Amino acid sequence: MDWDKLRIFHAVADAGSLTHAGDKLNLSQSAVSRQIRALEEALNATLFHRHARGLILTEQGELLFDATAAMAKRLDAAAARIRDSEEEVFGELRVTTTFGFGALWLAPRLPKLYEKYPDLKVDLMLEERVLDLPMREADVAIRMKEPSQADLIRKKLMSIRMGLFASRDYLDREGTPQEIDDIADHRLICQSPSSAQVGAGASLVQHLMTFDIRSLLTVNNYFGVLQGVIHHLGIGVLPDYVTEDFPDLVRVLPDLASAEVPVFLAYPEELRQSKRIAAFRDFVQDEIIQHRKQLRQLGKL
Repeated sequence: MDWDKLRIFHAVADAGSLTHAGDKLNLSQSAVSRQIRALEEALNATLFHRHARGLILTEQGELLFDATAAMAKRLDAAAARIRDSEEEVFGELRVTTTFGFGALWLAPRLPKLYEKYPDLKVDLMLEERVLDLPMREADVAIRMKEPSQADLIRKKLMSIRMGLFASRDYLDREGTPQEIDDIADHRLICQSPSSAQVGAGASLVQHLMTFDIRSLLTVNNYFGVLQGVIHHLGIGVLPDYVTEDFPDLVRVLPDLASAEVPVFLAYPEELRQSKRIAAFRDFVQDEIIQHRKQLRQLGKL
């Protein structure tokens, strides 16, 4: 099968237009159209339905586009490895992690990474959905459970727990719970039951809900929960990694916590030699060492 025709097909399918694909490929619309017709003739199949609003893939076209998309991702991975210098760290690094960990722990520490590697371009993708690393949806992931996908290099970074936190101002105003039953007299701030979250955190929230909570604020991520807590709205369920960067938070009922949640860093086997991956991995590991050291100094570990 002609690789050049496949490349043009992929551009057309991605753009949904001969004209837009031609602009991207620096080819005329007629040249693109000829290549698509030639590919359809070679395959004896119609790849696009042609409509006034653009091109729509046929069933056969969808099958071919899935294949070319996988090829494109594999080629991107190969290109990334080729671009990695033996001595320098540069280029794009796509990092995926949860919204809470990315916004509250990782992003505030990225200045140190950029200071060391100013030519690095980090694309930080914060979402609860588990991206497919072997299919190159991201280069490296930090996940709140051990990855199950095959062909991944994985390393456990640390374990975290969810606990109850409040601001000093809130506790001075409303009082500090001494027993778990006292939580009913306070506003609880937590992730909404319908939001994506680790099972340990959800289980802790379900347990707290059995105490006839007086008032409730639910948010769909830990960043929102933290905002409610630092603005003195109530007692929030938060991961314990926030305690270093927000020293004014007070742990409430410190013996009450979720089960441990393991934090793993993972990346595809094919990127084992990537200097960008190695730089990011070493940076995260160093930051976790410093994080744990700081917690010990604060008496929180």
